[in-house]
Amino acid sequence: MGQMIKLTAADGVTIEAYRAEPAGKPRGGLVVLQEIFGVNAHIKRVADRFAREGYLVIAPALFDRVEPGVELGYSAEEFPSAVALVQRVDHGKTPLDVAAAVSAAAEGGRVGVVGYCWGGSLAYNAACSIDGIASAVGYYGGNIAKSLGTKPKVPVILHFGEHDDHIPMSDVDAIKAALPDIPIYTYDAGHGFNCDARASFDEPSAAKALERTLAFLSETVG
Repeated sequence: MGQMIKLTAADGVTIEAYRAEPAGKPRGGLVVLQEIFGVNAHIKRVADRFAREGYLVIAPALFDRVEPGVELGYSAEEFPSAVALVQRVDHGKTPLDVAAAVSAAAEGGRVGVVGYCWGGSLAYNAACSIDGIASAVGYYGGNIAKSLGTKPKVPVILHFGEHDDHIPMSDVDAIKAALPDIPIYTYDAGHGFNCDARASFDEPSAAKALERTLAFLSETVG
């Protein structure tokens, strides 16, 4: 089990983050970027899973600037609250919080970033603009297709579901065309296929994506 810690961004704002430590010396640092449901039980499990692989993991609470302590579930009743929260976020400030998490994770060595849903797009953007990152992994980031004017400065891999209700395959094709040197994997699954708390969870796809992610992190982070 990890613990909640405090991070201070470059503009002086303090947010919380979930920190999960490996059993021994870290092989590297990892920043895990949340979906639109906050640093909830699922994101904490994801962080703990990577910590068991040897990484020092920091998962910043990216809603803290507008509402601290958000931990939503995946029910139809909670979804509107999640959408409303992400719409309230000052997206120009979010990179400051990601950068603060990168600095904290650097205690473990080289730093990778892994993001899911909203966090998948943020991971791509981090690879383009935030210093101190060795690599990034994006899972079903819906805004990546809108961000192709900027190119990653570090190695990136991306995962998408072929039956994603939120990200059409035409977007994935556009990403592939714009980023021909980046491995882009698709799966026989929908949006959120990695999340075992969602109805769209697809265990074979999640397992294969994790295998690829861990291999990539081993090569680029440690």
